[in-house]
Amino acid sequence: MGTMAAMGALPAGALPPLPTLGVPGVPELKPLTRYEAMRLGPGWSHSCHAMLYAPNPGMLFGRIPLRYAVLMQMRFDGLLGFPGGFVDRRYWSLEDGLNRVLGLGLGCVRLTEADYLCSHLTEGPHRVVAHFYARQLTLEELHTIEISAVHSRDHGLEVMGMVRVPLYTQKDRMGGLPNFLANSFVGTAKFQLLFALKILNMVPEEKLAEAVAATLRPKKSALDQAAGA
Repeated sequence: MGTMAAMGALPAGALPPLPTLGVPGVPELKPLTRYEAMRLGPGWSHSCHAMLYAPNPGMLFGRIPLRYAVLMQMRFDGLLGFPGGFVDRRYWSLEDGLNRVLGLGLGCVRLTEADYLCSHLTEGPHRVVAHFYARQLTLEELHTIEISAVHSRDHGLEVMGMVRVPLYTQKDRMGGLPNFLANSFVGTAKFQLLFALKILNMVPEEKLAEAVAATLRPKKSALDQAAGA
């Protein structure tokens, strides 16, 4: 069911409210439409990033559904992020600029305006609007991109490697997505990950909230974790 259908009938001429994340413990970013973002003045910078994902019927240990394979990158600075970067709107459209950057890091995928998901204003001293795209692929196509990324120009330089996001939570309530979310992310990447997982119905909202809440609890020591395993 689409966002507008889920909200029911709206008054004539009214625009539906933009979706928000709504996960406790994660600060909201201000959403804006693509049209609003394109009307921002020259004092704003535009960043474009993409989430590539595929349905994954696999089972971890034969009993834990993997649900989807979602790609992220380990960056040169040790932070997790999505493929993409800043786009100079003086010379490039959002999609042309994004595809130019993707070609350096992945080498074999091109996104279009149809893959556009959302835009958000970022917090901080810099005036940046973050545009986010999402493309569903087959698992075979996703694997091909992972292989291609190893041979891209940026591999081993700006990109240390691709990683898949675990979308499950193990019985200890930390293994899987909670532990992944406890890593350090660049800029808006963590927010965008959670936002996409919610909006695309890839993980139930209550499961996202539980995973975030688990990262806020005191961590067990390595010895306790080993004993639990």
